[in-house]
Amino acid sequence: MSEFDIRRDMPYDIKQFLKQESNASLMAGGIAGAVSRTVVSPFERAKILLQLQGPGFKSYNGMFPTIFKMYAEEGWRGLFRGNLLNCIRIVPYSAVQYAVFEKCKAIMMANKDGSSELQVHERLIAGSIGGIASVAATYPLDLVRARITVQTASLAKLAKGRLVKPPSVVETLVEVYKHEGGLRALYKGIVPTTMGVAPYVAINFTLYEKMRDYMDNSPADYSNPLWKLSAGAFSSFVGGVLIYPLDLLRKRYQVASMAGGELGFQYSSVARALISIFTTEGFFGAYKGLTANLYKIVPSMAVSWLCYDNIKEEIAKW
Repeated sequence: MSEFDIRRDMPYDIKQFLKQESNASLMAGGIAGAVSRTVVSPFERAKILLQLQGPGFKSYNGMFPTIFKMYAEEGWRGLFRGNLLNCIRIVPYSAVQYAVFEKCKAIMMANKDGSSELQVHERLIAGSIGGIASVAATYPLDLVRARITVQTASLAKLAKGRLVKPPSVVETLVEVYKHEGGLRALYKGIVPTTMGVAPYVAINFTLYEKMRDYMDNSPADYSNPLWKLSAGAFSSFVGGVLIYPLDLLRKRYQVASMAGGELGFQYSSVARALISIFTTEGFFGAYKGLTANLYKIVPSMAVSWLCYDNIKEEIAKW
């Protein structure tokens, strides 16, 4: 069945529902998130393992050696361990992020007196709100994904070639809820997470839209999809580098209670945690895993923006 047949056979009410800006953003954002994260799943897991190595631990060293080590210990499934959960998390996460961002922009535009363009600070605010909303909606799944990443890596090492069943999502959720403090434990680390995600989304979304506006209004030909990929890559690179220490910190908060605190990540506050990391591990310690993170977020956001824009353009044609 051709694309035209799909559009023609689709009921009118569904078409109108999907063409609404907020609904189109939800669907396009969800699909874009799932596609982009699957593409970079090995880099995502390698980044988390590198982040969670405290001082004196050298089990994983470098992004590509970490990926090879995952493959050697767990096979190809190890490269995508936690990706299903990540997609389950990222679909609502990305959908909420894009939809709230677009809704905030629409509200701001409605309140402007004749101006047809949002200012940089207005886009930054809209991006921050989108980031906060997406974290609030999906945080327990993010925490569980970090736990499973560490547990499966440890299990593979202990198994010594024997097949060991990794913990399930439900088992991990129940374990955290019952033994680490109930509902509050499922949101442990949400403060540094929000502090990191909100400015990252704000910078990423604002930079990308400004570059896209330039391309749309330029007399030069920027119709090649590679230009959108490049814009998405650059915006995510800048945002990722600027807020990375907070991204590292949120992962450590999420696993601080595992194995009775044997991983060594016990912080009393965000400020003291950052001071501790910089003083005990140095400047580069605060950016541990940055290369793996950039290998993940740069292509991920490039693909995500390209998918998002193209899906919304197709929906608009229905």
